[in-house]
Amino acid sequence: MSELHSETIPSFDGTKLAVHRMGEGRPVLLLHGLFSSAEVNWIRFGHAQKLADAGFEAIMPDLRAHGQSEAPHDPAAYPPGVLLRDAEALVAALGLADFDLVGFSLGARTAAAVVIDGLAPRRLVLAGMGLEGLLSLQRRTGFFLDAIARFETVTRGDPAYMAVQFMKTTKVDRQAARLLLHAIGDVDRPGLARIAMPTLVLCGEDDRDNGSPEELAAALPDGQTESVPGTHMSSVTQGAMGRAIVDFLRP
Repeated sequence: MSELHSETIPSFDGTKLAVHRMGEGRPVLLLHGLFSSAEVNWIRFGHAQKLADAGFEAIMPDLRAHGQSEAPHDPAAYPPGVLLRDAEALVAALGLADFDLVGFSLGARTAAAVVIDGLAPRRLVLAGMGLEGLLSLQRRTGFFLDAIARFETVTRGDPAYMAVQFMKTTKVDRQAARLLLHAIGDVDRPGLARIAMPTLVLCGEDDRDNGSPEELAAALPDGQTESVPGTHMSSVTQGAMGRAIVDFLRP
């Protein structure tokens, strides 16, 4: 087993972001999903270890308002595009020049946004993401904002039940999460043409939470799709996801 190292890096506004690292070799920056963390998305189910075993260094930040990173309650700490700016600040602070980029769900949206903004990883993996999830986020953010608003009253059978249970499991700071959700905007379709590097759109075979992965891959200059077992929530628990990431990134 590779040793896990953690550090704290200040972002563009001084907010402290926890960054967890495993392995040695070619750096891979991995961005987790909403209400999750590096531990839940990448470490617990062995994806980071698979990357380390294959000769990569897995670099896994906890996004702002998630995991061990700071979760400020000041609305000024959540300007539009804040996660994009955090990712760019981390790349600069870590001195990453030749690296790969992987994101799941919200992390995939953030990864796509930073590439459109000019970041140039060698290869890109957009996991748990479809075309609608990039171009039209309002439905999804509205669902999660409603789940936060009704957090204490949601019961089994409610469409928001699983989201609320996940927030309870990961001990999400709901006030910070609400502010963050308001800071996330859509990706414009013309911008997809700037995602020119080889890109894998990787989804659970029963995951269409963020729209069609096939349509997203078709909209990219060099996109391809792959399916792993599971739904949006369960696909990240499958070893197949880590194997697919390694196979795509392996030189």
